[in-house]
Amino acid sequence: MTQKPQGKSRQKFKTRIRSFLSESSCESLFFMIWICSLESFGERERFTIESLFKSHPNSCLILVSNSLDCERGTLILKPFTDKGFKVLAIKPDFTYIFKDTSAEKWFERLKKGMFSPGVIPLEQNLSNILRLVLLYKFGGIYLDTDVIILKPLTSLHNVIGAQTVDPVTRKWSRLNNAVLIFDKNHPLLKSFIDEFSRTFNGNKWGHNGPYLVSRVVARFNVSNCSSDMGFSVLPPSSFYPVDWTRISGFYRASVNGREANWSRKRLMHLRKHSLSVHLWNRESKSFRIEEGSIIQKLMSDSCIFCNSSFLH
Repeated sequence: MTQKPQGKSRQKFKTRIRSFLSESSCESLFFMIWICSLESFGERERFTIESLFKSHPNSCLILVSNSLDCERGTLILKPFTDKGFKVLAIKPDFTYIFKDTSAEKWFERLKKGMFSPGVIPLEQNLSNILRLVLLYKFGGIYLDTDVIILKPLTSLHNVIGAQTVDPVTRKWSRLNNAVLIFDKNHPLLKSFIDEFSRTFNGNKWGHNGPYLVSRVVARFNVSNCSSDMGFSVLPPSSFYPVDWTRISGFYRASVNGREANWSRKRLMHLRKHSLSVHLWNRESKSFRIEEGSIIQKLMSDSCIFCNSSFLH
């Protein structure tokens, strides 16, 4: 559990963020969150950053992380900064970030032990609320670290992506929070934050993440006021073109003509219709990226350091 930061720490976070944004000419602002150890930030996570800057070379990335905000973290990000890409790794100051939102009282109650954080790792749920508040305070684009960006996202405003659709009605049945694009102070983000603070449950996987955004948006759909709130739900093909149950096929090379034909058609469809691919790292982190696979070809499309052994 992160201890309450002292005044100097809060000032440091605030000052560094403001300095980074004022000194950088940001065509767009991205946020990523890394809650794990420095050692576990590997080539696949770095490739998410690579694909981000391949499609958005003039953007700024704020990587909120305790472990990466250090000298070794700076070395990990050095290949990007050496090329002139604007990226800042910074430790989160939850007290400062959550201030003046309903997450502020939730966090105070958590620190005082007034409720159980549950069996789900607390870091995971801190990531769920942190992404919402960061976008609410600053506006921009949030990405999970297991997303490959295929096309520029800068033309999108106030969108969230559907993960699945109902096979009969063709309406979305579940949303996901791995890619979020919202303006500063957007009312839907406030609704997400309030829902998190009011209904937090640390014992149900997804309750405070994908299920949360699905619950809130479903209420707006029922009341027919989603257009009044000024947001759009994009189809699964935009951000989540492959479900976690089928992601393994994207890592395998074709072994016969039928598979090669399927792979070629699938790749054409992705390149034409998808903006990103979520790799579902929880399921796929142990998969080897086989030469000639869909993932390998998409990475080749989106790479900056294309001679990396990671791609070969």
